[in-house]
Formats: sequence, C-alpha cells, structure tokens
Amino acid sequence: MNHSVSNSKTMDNQMEKIYIAVGNDLNEGLGTLEWALRKWSGQTISFVIVHVDNTCRDFVNTPFGKLPASSVSEEKLEIIRMLEQDKIDKLLSKFKASCGKVKTEVLKIKKSEEPIHKEIVEFISNHQVTKLVMGITVVKSSSWKTKTAISASFYIHRNKPSFCEVYIICGGKSVFLREENVEGYMENERGTMVSKMKEKGSMIGWLGKMFIDNTAKHETQGRVYPRGLSPAREVIDTEPVGSRDWWEDYGAPQVESYLQWLSSSKMVEEQEEEEDEEEEYSGTRYGLTELANVEHISHDHITDASCRIEILKAKIQEAQKIIEEKRKEAKEYVERQQGAQHIISLCNRRGVELEARINVEVDKNQVELKNKLEAARENIYEVSSDIEESKNRLRSLLELQSELAAKLHSSSLAKSQVEAQLENAMATKIEILREMDELRRQRELLRRRIEFCKKREAITAANRSSSSLSEPDQLNYSYREFTADEIRLVTANFSEHMRLKKISDQTSSYRGRLNHMAVALELHASLTSLSVEEFRAKMELLSQIQHPHLLKIIGACPELRCIISQYMRNGCLYNFLFSTQRNPNCYQWNNNKSLYWHARIRIAAEVCMGLGFLHSFEPRPILHGEVNLFNVLLDRNLVAIITVSQLSECLDESELRSEICDFGVVMLQLLTGREGDDEIVEEVIMAMEGDALHGILDAMAGDWPMDLAMEFTRIALRCVDINGNMELTTTTVMEEVEEVRRKAAELMEKEGSGHREEDQNQSDVPYIFLCPILQEVMKNPHVAADGFSYELRAIEEWLGSGHETSPMTNLRLEHKFLTPNQTLRSLIQEWLNNRPIAP
Repeated sequence: MNHSVSNSKTMDNQMEKIYIAVGNDLNEGLGTLEWALRKWSGQTISFVIVHVDNTCRDFVNTPFGKLPASSVSEEKLEIIRMLEQDKIDKLLSKFKASCGKVKTEVLKIKKSEEPIHKEIVEFISNHQVTKLVMGITVVKSSSWKTKTAISASFYIHRNKPSFCEVYIICGGKSVFLREENVEGYMENERGTMVSKMKEKGSMIGWLGKMFIDNTAKHETQGRVYPRGLSPAREVIDTEPVGSRDWWEDYGAPQVESYLQWLSSSKMVEEQEEEEDEEEEYSGTRYGLTELANVEHISHDHITDASCRIEILKAKIQEAQKIIEEKRKEAKEYVERQQGAQHIISLCNRRGVELEARINVEVDKNQVELKNKLEAARENIYEVSSDIEESKNRLRSLLELQSELAAKLHSSSLAKSQVEAQLENAMATKIEILREMDELRRQRELLRRRIEFCKKREAITAANRSSSSLSEPDQLNYSYREFTADEIRLVTANFSEHMRLKKISDQTSSYRGRLNHMAVALELHASLTSLSVEEFRAKMELLSQIQHPHLLKIIGACPELRCIISQYMRNGCLYNFLFSTQRNPNCYQWNNNKSLYWHARIRIAAEVCMGLGFLHSFEPRPILHGEVNLFNVLLDRNLVAIITVSQLSECLDESELRSEICDFGVVMLQLLTGREGDDEIVEEVIMAMEGDALHGILDAMAGDWPMDLAMEFTRIALRCVDINGNMELTTTTVMEEVEEVRRKAAELMEKEGSGHREEDQNQSDVPYIFLCPILQEVMKNPHVAADGFSYELRAIEEWLGSGHETSPMTNLRLEHKFLTPNQTLRSLIQEWLNNRPIAP
C-alpha cells in the first residue's frame, strides 16, 4: 500500500483531525463532507480527505467505453492513466473547496493487490486514526472476487482498532451496523433496518444474477436459450443500419446475449453431453451387438420370417433416431459456429473503431499537452526573468543598505558628539538658571527693602509712629502690612454697606480696593487674643503657603488683627448652593445660576487638591481647621478656593483623618444639594443599600451619570467612615476624586455642544485656559516639570521667589525648565476669536 501527501500544509497539533474517506463519486463525496461539517460544526477541527482508488487496474475508462488494459498500447495507457489522475486531482480540489474555512489535508491510498477494506483497516492502524467518516461506495469494487459494499463495511467494523470511531454515510445520511446471532444488518438514523449482509454465492449464481439484471435493460437478451437452440440467426438478422452508436444500441447487447447464452447452457451441457455420449455409445454398442445376435439367431436358430422382420424394424428405428439426433447436433454446432463468427466480427469491428477513436483522442490530448507545455515554458521563462530582475533589485538594495549603514554609523558618531555637546550646554544652562534664580531672589529682597524704606519714609513724613513698622525684623516679612488708618479708609470706617454677608458669628468681612485691586478684609474674633508677635508669625506662615486652590494673603494689619486677601466674586459654596436670591451686599451672587454635576465633581477635586497640599506640607502637615461649605469660596470662573485664616500645624495624625471626614460630608452635600452632617450621611447610606441613589441626587445639578455618581458616593462614604478606614490618606482620596473628575471631563468632551450652554451659564472661560496661580486666561502658557500649564510670568515669579516645589502638588520639581504649550495657546486664541462680544 502506497500513501502520498497532496497537501503540504501543516495542521495545528491542537486541532482534532477528522479523516474522511472518499472515492471517485463526486455527489457521494460531497454528501459525506457535508455530513461531517454538520456533525462537527462550531468545533476546532481539521479534515484529512483520504482518497481511495477503487477502480480496477485491469480495465481502462475511455470516452468510448471500458476496455481491457492489455488491449491498449503502453504509450496510450500512460496517457489515459495521466488523464484519469488529472480528473482525480480536480475531484479532490472540489472536495477541498466544499470544506470552506476548515483546514484540510489530502491523502491518497493507491490501489494494491490487497482488497480495499483491508487497506482501510491497515491505514487506520498506521495513522492512529481516531475518527473516520466513510461513504459506503468507497469499498465498492468492480472485481468479482471482492466482497460487496455492505460486507466490506462489516469487515472494517469488526477489524478496526478499538480507539477508532467509524461513521458510515450513505446518500448523505449516517447508517449504523448491527450484528445479532451471527447475522449483520444495517440501520438508518431512525433505527429502521435498510439492508442485510448476504453470503457470498457461487460463480454460476453470480452469473445468473448478473444476466437476470441485464434482462431489464435489454429485453431481447433476457431469456436463456434451451439446449439445442442457437441465437446466431437472431443476431445476424437484427443488425441495425445507420445507427448513431451501433455498439451501444446493437453490438454490446448482442455480445452480452451471446455470453449469457454460453454461461447459462455450456456448463450444464458439458456434463449432459458426456452422459449422452456414454449412453449413445453404450446404446450403439448394445444395438450392434443385438443386431449381430439377431442375425446369428435368424440364420442359425430362428426360422420365423415375421419375427425377424419385426426385430429388424425396431433396430432400424433406433438407428434412425440416433442419426436424427446427430444431425440436429451437427446443425446446432454449425449455427453456434456462425454466431461465434458474427460476434468475433462485431468485436473486431468495435476494436478497430475504438482504436481509431483512441488515436484521435490521443492526438487531441497530445496537442493540448503540447500547448500546455509551451505555455508552461513561457511561464517558466517569465518567472526566470522576474527572478533575475528581483536579484538585480536585491543586489541594488543590498548596496543601498550597506551605504545607508555607513551613513548611519557616521550619523551615530555625530549624534554622540552632539549629545555630548548638548549635555555640556544643558549643564551650562542649569548653572546659568541657578545664577538667575539667585539674582531673582536677591532682586526680590532688594525690592522688599526698597518698599519698606519708602513706607517708613512716608510714615515719618506724616509724623506717625507705629511700633510695628519700626521693628527691624519687618524687612523679612513676606507679606505687606497696612496701618489701621488705611484699613478704615478702605472700608469707609467699617461701613455697613461695605460689609459682606457673615460667614460665621466669629468673623466680620468687608470688601474694598487696595492698589486698584478688589480685596476682602476679615476680622476674626479668635485672632484678637494673639499678641502682635504671634499674629505676625501666623501671617508669615499663611503668606508662605501658596497654592492655586488656597486663598492668597495680600497683607495684614497687626493693629486691628485684620487679614487682607483676594476678593471672591461668587462668595462661598454654601451660599451658591442654597441661596435663592441675589444679595448685592453678600459675599456672593447667584443670579439663578446652578452648579451642574460635572462642575460639582471638579470643585470637589479642587478642594481635595488644596486640602492635600496642606496635609503634605513639609516639615510638618498643616490643618485647615474647619472644612465646610462656608470656607470654600468660588472665584468669577467658579474655581474653588479654600480659606486659610484658621490654618495651624498638625500635632496629631487623627486630626488629619477628621478633616478627611469633613471633606466627605462636603462631597455628599455637593451630591445631594442638602444641608446637615450626620443626617445626610445616614440618608445616603440607606439610599445606597436600597439601590435608590438616584432619588436623592440634586435635581438642580442636571442628569448625573449613575456610574460616576456611584463612584463619587463610594469615595465620600469611605471618607466619612472614620472608624472603618483609619489608614485612608488625603493623597489616596485626591487620586480617586481626580480620576472621577477626569472621567467626567472625557464624558463632557464626547457629548460636545450638548452642554455648551450649561458651561456658559456656569463659567465664561474653560477651566484649562486659566492659570492655576493667577486664575486668569493665559496669554503665554508654559508647561512646568509637574505637567501643569502656567502663565509664564506667574510661574517665573513662583520659581524666582525661591520655591522648588510644584504650586499644584507641593512636590519637589525635578527641574525648572519651562516648555511653551503651543497647542493650548492656539486653543485659547481660537476661543478668544470665536467668543461673542458682549453688547
């Protein structure tokens, strides 16, 4: 047995291989493959199509019929075999195409001396086949000596290895083999018996069945001629004239009729002829003996003439009967000989005709093969030309590659030199920047001394005595001190119309203008108990703490214990959330504006940034003192600013955790728009447990995205759970809230213009356009080492005053280089150009 691989594609070892045995029947093979595709649909498998050559090698198929292989020359036989192989390859291509996207491999089992069913059993063992799908026509053979398809299927079923599953397919449907009481039968998928395995019959019985089946096709040859009757005359008298295919319509039926008659009579007649010859020989011998005896008796013993005549008549009749039979046999032999001669002439005529047709077909195939050979040669020439051209191109590319490699090497050397020069330049630049920082620090120091000298001269000229201004350590203050007269002048002697709405009973706030700048002046009852030195120390601490989300201290009046800071036009967050009418004298204005959900998330993130800056202050954390809605202010762009008047150094870590809890309450108030501390916490916890958070969200904030609202709420509840999570730090909370703010910003970016009107109602300026230090629209934005963008003059002033930390994160900056943010600058310019001009 010879197996050849037709497909060199390597199958994946993880895929299960399904072997499918097919023959030369296209429809039966396609039906078998379709059944396998349905059977293993949706599974990771691969097919191995096993082609079984079940054609008889003693005969060849031609367009004119089946002929013995011995009757064809070796050259023509080779051409016919090649054409048959080409047909088989096309058939296998159709089988592979029908498999679709399933990986397919093809194996061929060539015909050998062994029967097909034995070859298949051997193939299963050699290839370790675990699943074999086989069409029932695969084991069908044209040889008389092989078993039928059913018996061969039972042979495979009995002798296959135990690890192999065999599926028999008939007409595109699965059939099952059963055995009971040494009797095999075949069932369909419904369990109905469709066939039984029959025993092998004798040669005569097979011939009888064969020719009985042929009677349905050829009625004229359907009967078996009795002994003594020859079909020769019938053959001669029925030859058609001008038939389209005289062999199919006339010659083949006559040959089959003649062979049928021979097979059905000759084998029986041989024995009968032997018996008849013996009987005739015995009868003749007995007759001659009796005749001699009669003559002897008649001459010697019998004298009666009439008795002698009767005996002679009987013997004459017997001799005449024998002669008549011999005459009939001679006549029958002559007719049989004539029929045989006619059949021989038909076969000779057919052979000549087939040889002529084969010659024509061979010539035609030779021409086609010659044309194909010429085309193949031309194709090979073209491919050779392409290969040569590709070699030339590859040679050019290799030369170019070597040239580029040389240039790259030289460029690398030049780059190394430039990098070394750049490192030297950077080192020089760093040194220059350090010197510039030192010069800026000295310049700032001189500026402060000059201001102090001017102030002292003005006080001296006005004959005012101020002990606070005469102290020598005034030169070292990082804030500006004002006199009580200046404060009374700014506040119109603390007039009521200059008073701002009270934030608490312990604080009185007034508005005014200093150096053409709007300021807020605060008088704290808690500061009156401090001495002048203690108040100045506190102001010195407050003036050194600077952050974009902490209220900036402009100056102070030690005499009145008054703190001067930035003026926040929108007042405190409490009044903005809960005030319904505009009050010109209060520390805010509402004008029926609402904070939408994304602005509330942003404000919470900004408050957390300021609080985190204080809690991570070095060398010791700083406490805010009272984190609530009253101490969160909003500037004209609704940016959150935390008051700093109550700042103090942290002495106990638990105080930091307490301020985180207060921040969690602020988050819940922003979420629900409701007042209260413990009540709102309990209400939110119950809503979360009952999956009813949407029912307590502030309707004035718009439609909260529930995923962001849930995440925001969970962070707030972790903050207020002071007993359950003692290790929670402000840095962790700041990172989590910042992540929620980023998601909200991305969501707003996706929705685009849908919320443009809301944004305009809340702020005229996009948040990213504002400088974190100045809180003004940037004209020349630059990116610092912390990744934030600042106005150039503001960040230079920050760095020039000796700060080495980030204004936003309070972390040490890796370097002090500033990079222009051209993209942000273009966006700001475009926004300014497209901004509508107010009437």
